[in-house]
Amino acid sequence: MKLTQSRAILSYLAAKYNLYGKDLKETTLINMYTDGTMDLIFLITVVYFKPAEEKEKEIELILEKAKNRYFCVFEKILKNHGQDYLVGNKFSWADIQLLEVILMVEELCANVLSEFPLLQAFKKRISNIPTIKKFLQPGSQRKPPPDERYLTTVRKVLQF
Repeated sequence: MKLTQSRAILSYLAAKYNLYGKDLKETTLINMYTDGTMDLIFLITVVYFKPAEEKEKEIELILEKAKNRYFCVFEKILKNHGQDYLVGNKFSWADIQLLEVILMVEELCANVLSEFPLLQAFKKRISNIPTIKKFLQPGSQRKPPPDERYLTTVRKVLQF
């Protein structure tokens, strides 16, 4: 099967590897949470392509949104749910997406989770799942933020 579009690929993989919930309610919650994290991921991804004079202001805005719009909501979800994972009590695609967005925001500000103890515990718990722990090791396939050389090349190609 040939797939395009990140969301379709992620959805397919979540369903294939039983990371998409046990019923329609759980699947809907997983979709809702992953869509929320994707909104923040998009903001972060775009900031690297901003001109230097705009970048710092954009990062401040992203950090403000991460803390006051996204992380506070996920902290509340974890508190109200009272389980180790976002949906049900089973590891899901939503957990993977939340961990990824946490790591991306931490690349902008290392102590961004200081006000969110449940998210700190969540990050530690999910990061220690053996396959994820291996993936997060130095030299893994997880890509760091783009360096200036890459950004310069992209700007030239796209002419902005």
